[in-house]
Amino acid sequence: MSRSPSFSVKPELTIKPDLASLSRWVHSFCIMRFDLEQGQILEESYPPNRLSQEEEIEVSFNSFPDSVSQKQHNRSSIHDCIFFFRFRRDNNNNYLYGYVFNRQRHDERLKRGGEQKSVVILSHAPYSSVFRPLLQIIGPLYFDVGNKAIEHVAGFVSLWPPPVPGKLMELPIGNATLKVNLPPPHSLPLENNGVLYEESASSMAPLLPTNQSVPQGLFHDADLFGVYRGLLLQLWTLWELLLIGEPILIIAPTPPQCSEAVACLVSLVAPLFCSVDFRPYFTIHDPGFARLNSLREGDAFPPMVLGVTNLFFLKALRNMPHVVSVGTPSLNSNRVPFSSRSSAGRLPGGKSSEGLGVQQLSLRRFSPTNLLNAVKLRRDGPLCLMTEHKEAVWTSYAAITKPDTSVLNRLVDAGMSPRVEESMSVVNNEILRRHFLELTTNFLAPFGPYFQVNAPSDGSSPYVAPPPLPSFSADEFLSNLSARGVGKFLSKRMKSNWPDLYRRFLQGPNFVPWFQRRRAVAEQEQRRLWKVARMRTDMRLITSQMNELEAVDSFDAIEKYINEEVKLRESGGGSADSEASFEKLKKDLQAVFSVLPRDMQELLLSNPQRASLLQDPSELQ
Repeated sequence: MSRSPSFSVKPELTIKPDLASLSRWVHSFCIMRFDLEQGQILEESYPPNRLSQEEEIEVSFNSFPDSVSQKQHNRSSIHDCIFFFRFRRDNNNNYLYGYVFNRQRHDERLKRGGEQKSVVILSHAPYSSVFRPLLQIIGPLYFDVGNKAIEHVAGFVSLWPPPVPGKLMELPIGNATLKVNLPPPHSLPLENNGVLYEESASSMAPLLPTNQSVPQGLFHDADLFGVYRGLLLQLWTLWELLLIGEPILIIAPTPPQCSEAVACLVSLVAPLFCSVDFRPYFTIHDPGFARLNSLREGDAFPPMVLGVTNLFFLKALRNMPHVVSVGTPSLNSNRVPFSSRSSAGRLPGGKSSEGLGVQQLSLRRFSPTNLLNAVKLRRDGPLCLMTEHKEAVWTSYAAITKPDTSVLNRLVDAGMSPRVEESMSVVNNEILRRHFLELTTNFLAPFGPYFQVNAPSDGSSPYVAPPPLPSFSADEFLSNLSARGVGKFLSKRMKSNWPDLYRRFLQGPNFVPWFQRRRAVAEQEQRRLWKVARMRTDMRLITSQMNELEAVDSFDAIEKYINEEVKLRESGGGSADSEASFEKLKKDLQAVFSVLPRDMQELLLSNPQRASLLQDPSELQ
């Protein structure tokens, strides 16, 4: 949604929020006020008492632009901006996302010449496609009618159906409807201490999806082209850095620009599950800053992507190995919806270009002036941003993947018109996102055989244990991959030392969580296939060909599956399919029991629990 739909609070239509239903989407709504004497104050929280004292402090400091970024805009009477942040709630990697609608109102009649407030939506989920447009409704509405707007909107949100990751959802809010695509299950953290979302093997397979309108990762709506337009040739380097889990500091003039830049970077590695700790808007008040600031020279930074606006970070984290500067301190850089679009592209090192064709970029890239500027920029380092903001990347990392000239040549330059520029950004975002999705998918493709599931072959018993998935050895994988090659798609786009990228990926923070999760989904899919085969098998036909030993083994196997179904039902995880499976297994157990010798039957019936499953065995003989 590019504009806020008309929305009004009518008392007769107010809906009493159902808090349990509300919590499926929203943890809480907060109203924060910035007081020049007392600092950040939590004025209102709904539902109340959802935050600990530490969390209140965290939300307070993250809900306002810092003093540096506030100075970047003109002193108009009202100034709105939207951004988001993320912070860790505990030591179990549980995070809360905060989506902020910030309003700065300048009025000389007010004490200190103005006021600043933020409406914050806190959620456990990175549903930016939902909460950005929702902020465009609830933000202005709150400043029109006050606190009653919060409960009014909460009532509508509590009526929404449960979120279905990976699906297009229509979410009514007053007289408007938000039509949003939620990120897919494989891009979201595991729920309930390791219980998987409904993930299918096809969604996890290393194949390029046929439907490109369906998001394949987090923040699919982020303005990749608008934010990184001045650093297009560096996107492939940034993709590699995030892929292998290198620490990255992203600095921008405003919170909207830095949070959008972090979101774009995370979206680059879809469909890979990103295990790097990313902070769209990070401040010096975050508890994690003290730990980072205490690192000594030579200590390694943890895998993270930090979005900051405070130039103090350039000194405090001066040993951060990779620094990215994006955005522009233009007067309207905080506008809603947030993005960072410049009227002319800028290349690394401050080199500018009116067009986006590679030929034009290359000609300017090697001009003597721009070459000198690039050398000076590299020599001065990120601290040169203290005097003048420039779009640039500082890193000693030598990228293995080459910029794809065919992709860059397809990008459309919008010229000076903001309206045309916004529509062209949509086209360019689609081109870039499609390419990096294809790049990541092809990079992950060699791991495909380790997720290959097997269904029972015709004539075989579906009651024996399924074969295990192929075992994985990093050394063996690298050796085999080096011998057979990486494939045509990547070989054309990577240098000859491409095995080094795979080696660093295997050693980085993203590989093990992604690989283990993929294996769990593959094993789950294999169990499903064998369960389907058991439902279709006529056990009486199989028992007629069994010898005594095979019959005993089959009885034990079926009894094991029955016990699993019983445990599933007792835990509340049963369903109609589970009940049907249980009844089918009981009949299969009885069929096998009927062909066992009499003395074996009597021995088995001595167990009361087993006897209840077999019902009246005399009828089966």
